[in-house]
Amino acid sequence: MIPTLPRSNGVRVGFVAYVMLFFAYLAAPLVIVGLFAFNDSRFPALPWNGFTWDWFFASGPERTGVFHDRAVLRSIATSAWVAGFVTFFSVLFATLNAFLFERHQFPGKNLLYICMLLPLVIPGVILGISILVFASGIANRADALLNLELDFLRPGLVLVVLGQFAFLTTIATLIISARLRKFDRSLEEAALNLGATPVVAIFTITLPYLRPALVGAALVCFLMSFENFNTTLMLVGSDAPLTITLFSRLREGATPLLNAVSLLLMLGSSLLALVSIAFQRKT
Repeated sequence: MIPTLPRSNGVRVGFVAYVMLFFAYLAAPLVIVGLFAFNDSRFPALPWNGFTWDWFFASGPERTGVFHDRAVLRSIATSAWVAGFVTFFSVLFATLNAFLFERHQFPGKNLLYICMLLPLVIPGVILGISILVFASGIANRADALLNLELDFLRPGLVLVVLGQFAFLTTIATLIISARLRKFDRSLEEAALNLGATPVVAIFTITLPYLRPALVGAALVCFLMSFENFNTTLMLVGSDAPLTITLFSRLREGATPLLNAVSLLLMLGSSLLALVSIAFQRKT
């Protein structure tokens, strides 16, 4: 809607109603999930049997809260471990990719750029299966021909990191490249004229300019890695991240414990988003 055009009261009321309904549609499922985390019932559904903190703090035989469920806590730690490694390597290689595509011209650049974007259009399940087949094929050949055990190419956390790294690096590259494209290269040239080496100029001038994009890319990679399911499901081994653990629990039967975990994830994601906004404003 163009603000400068004259609008009747009916159009204004309709526009406000549409915006309110749209955000209510987005927020209602999250509010319901969070609400039933406090329901004093064994099932996350109506009727409402009263308010309770049991699904967070209980440690009895009948009910076990999130903070006393060792399997859930272990899966959260596993997801954090995977997300940390994926974030580090994705941002590192994405920064190198951004400099490569924004600063250099070479034969096949456009083709290489398209190949980099392919993981974004490939479904996560297909990407996970492809990585699993490729890695398992290498491991089987090494075992058969060289009698060499490459266990890290078998289903497990290493493959999960590689699978998530494959598409999150692309997202991080696009974020950092957009920031680098706006950089004034004359600042680097001024530093070079003052005696700085190219490496010093990049670390003292360019990277500080890219800091908002680096932090934003890191947050996006961490959150997307932490909540990834499709690719992770195809590559996971015995150490299950949180999404796989929740999926297994859901198949056994839903309880408000799952709602409690979901509420904590929503709060954690919101906190990281606020940190990102505060950092952007400060920068």
